[in-house]
Order: sequence, then C-alpha cells, then structure tokens
Amino acid sequence: MKYALVTGASKGIGKSLAIQLAAAGYHLLLVSRSDKDLKELSALITDRYPVTALYLPCDLSENGACAKVADWCNGLGAELSVLVNNAGYGLFGNFDQIPLNGQSEMIRLNINAVVELTHLLLPMLKKQTQSYILNVASTAAYQAMPTLAIYAATKSFVLSYSRALRYELKDSVVSVTCLSPGPTETAFASRAGLDMLADLAEKFNMQPDAVARIGLKGMFAKKTEIIAGFVNKISAFGAGLLPKSLVERISANLYK
Repeated sequence: MKYALVTGASKGIGKSLAIQLAAAGYHLLLVSRSDKDLKELSALITDRYPVTALYLPCDLSENGACAKVADWCNGLGAELSVLVNNAGYGLFGNFDQIPLNGQSEMIRLNINAVVELTHLLLPMLKKQTQSYILNVASTAAYQAMPTLAIYAATKSFVLSYSRALRYELKDSVVSVTCLSPGPTETAFASRAGLDMLADLAEKFNMQPDAVARIGLKGMFAKKTEIIAGFVNKISAFGAGLLPKSLVERISANLYK
C-alpha cells in the first residue's frame, strides 16, 4: 500500500492536499498540532475514500518532534511514497517589534522541520520504485519582504534547498518539487496578524483546493518549481526583473 505523509494537514492547503491524495488512492499519514481537526479530517477521508488515514498530533517546531514522526512512520511499516512538507506560518511586523521566541519558532517550523523530516524519511522514500517530495514555499520566496522579513527568508530557503536537493537526487527514485502559492484563502493571514487585508483577500485569494490541485499535478509531472496562479507567476517573474530596492519598497507598502 502506498502512503503519503502530509504536515500541516488539518487546515488550508494541507487539508486539500491530503484529501486530493486520498482521492488519488494514497493512504494518509496526517501530522498537525490539532488532535480535534486531525480526527475530523481522518473521518472525512475514510468515509469518502477506500483508504486509511492515520494521524499524529505533533508540533513540528518542538525539539525531537521530527524524530517522533519518523519513528511513528517506521513503526507502522508504511511504504512511504509521498512526503509533503506543508506546515509553516508567518508573522507580520517590523523585525525588532516581533518577539524573538515567535520568530525562532517560525524558523524551526518553516526551515528546520523541513530539513529534519526530509533527512529522516528519505531512506523510506528511496525504497519505493517511484516517490515524491513536495515542499511548500510561497511567492514570498522570490523577493525580500519588509514586515514579513523572516517569513520570506524562510521560504527563500525552502525554494533554494528544494532545487539543490532535486539535483542531488536526480538519478534516484525520488523527485523533488517546490510549490509556491500566492495569497490563499487560509488561516495564514490571521495567524500572521494581517487581518487588515481581509477585504482585499476576498477578491484576490486563491482557494486551497485549486492550489493543491496545481501542486499535485506538477509534483506527479516531476516539475522543479510550481507557482500557483497566473497573476502570481507574473508577480514572481517581475520581481526578478525589477531593481531589488524597488521591489522591496513596493512590498513594504502593500501592508500599510
């Protein structure tokens, strides 16, 4: 039986990715902080699709959490074919005004957990005839973003790391893809402290199901990078052409 592990699975893009992987016939290993949300998602998936959906409530920003997930997977003897590193969040505000512990936790989740979990689970992925890693970054990865400085930097890391790892594994059975969503209808803005963008979000946000569908299609096609949505592709492309100082000024003014 082929299994897919999804982090940050209980809400938003992660939830949509989990459901669509179940629809594609994958058994699910679901990881998130919320026991209640995971239990509800597991029930939804098993009621709707002929697959199993096991879950492990776990805060991946905590020390030893990734080892706990890896031990869980190994203990199950699951044939892991897909790893989706989706868990992550952002914090809005000037760097010196955001408590350091919150920013450090964000770095541990957005960067450390991706690296640790991938390293620990790669031996399982390499045992399959074909396997996939999908790392979820953001269009924020393509430029520096004042007031979202650490978040954008962590996502730049995920993008660069994914490309390098993909090259290292090019002759193996493991394909690595990086998905960069733009603004999406999730709890991200609320947790980041960007509630002032609620009205704008209703007009321009993509839906999680659409982002997940684009991401999985690209992953199974073994694409290197995926930017979800035409407008987001243009935005990321433009950020690479314009002077960095101008891009940073535009970015800083978006959230005022």
